[in-house]
Amino acid sequence: MTLACTMAPGRGDTDLILAGLAADLMARGLRLCGTVQINSGRADAGPCDMDVRVLPQGPVLRISQDLGPAARGCRLDPEALEAAVALVSARLDAGADLLIVNKFGKHEAEGRGFRDVIAEAIARDVPVLVGLNGLNRTAFDAFAGGLATHLPPEPAALARWAADVVPAAVT
Repeated sequence: MTLACTMAPGRGDTDLILAGLAADLMARGLRLCGTVQINSGRADAGPCDMDVRVLPQGPVLRISQDLGPAARGCRLDPEALEAAVALVSARLDAGADLLIVNKFGKHEAEGRGFRDVIAEAIARDVPVLVGLNGLNRTAFDAFAGGLATHLPPEPAALARWAADVVPAAVT
């Protein structure tokens, strides 16, 4: 089983690091599948819009919903997330060198979202790298059974890990 995670301290930093890694690995010819998150500011100064780009070349799906300025609950659009999951699952079926999932989030912690796709990739011996946040670390560690590698949120460290688990990922 080749499963790793990374967690950067700043809001949105993990997203930027994983997106950069994905771009670099695809430029080197690796067949990636998964998602990277793109956060964009809003003109109304509300919380950012959250989009995911399905690897390797899209589409980009909006996974946040506008719940209004007074809303305080989760803004994730579960239908949009499941649409992304379905696209990634189909691309995994077509073959991949590496699966990148932008976040092991609340849905994955509860047994939904990308959880089955991650398990399927592991069953197929496709290495998996996921982004993580502190809220879901315990659930991720339980899911991984203590077998995941925790990587520092540094592009060079992630590139070295990719080179170790995917021989074509020369750094």
